[in-house]
Amino acid sequence: MALIPEMNAYAEALGFDHLAPGAVVPGLAWEAGVTGGGNARWEIRRDESAPSAPNVLQQSGIGDFPWIVRRGTLIEDGFVEVKFKAMAGKKDQAAGVVWRWKNGDKYYVARANALENNVSLYYTENGRRNTLRYVDAPVPANTWHTLRVEFSGRRVVVMLNGKTYIDLEDGHIGGVGRVGMWTKADSVTAFDDFTYGYAKPVRK
Repeated sequence: MALIPEMNAYAEALGFDHLAPGAVVPGLAWEAGVTGGGNARWEIRRDESAPSAPNVLQQSGIGDFPWIVRRGTLIEDGFVEVKFKAMAGKKDQAAGVVWRWKNGDKYYVARANALENNVSLYYTENGRRNTLRYVDAPVPANTWHTLRVEFSGRRVVVMLNGKTYIDLEDGHIGGVGRVGMWTKADSVTAFDDFTYGYAKPVRK
């Protein structure tokens, strides 16, 4: 990772092909919920267009901010990345990643929106989403994209399809936290190839 010199990054990549279509996630490895009101529904679906076919993780519930995080991930400096496809939604067609997740009311989130064609960065505190930056970006619906965030200390870099759109410093949420995925409102979004990593000092 370029943000963390003289450190090794350790990564884990997760697909969803080992789960049967129709299976509802979470299980032992995941925790899901909604910031605000509504209900989340994270379900394994078959999608032959997926980057790692045949299965994807699809969120089709309706809630203010549905999220799902990986249990056991306690990362302070590292990265989180996912491939996504915005499929439907009248109010929103959003896909996001979260990091330094403390609970359903406190975490960072970066998201891409196919209705608005932009990328944005927020911090959520006391259950309220606070905007840090909006940037215009092409996010065509029903197309697979890659959303990646690298974070180290106060610095956050948000990339879409390999291009950096946001690079700033913010200190609202520090320390370790979980990583995961996120949507908004009535977004129907498919996710695949969820990858995260953390920085560990090199042993000398």
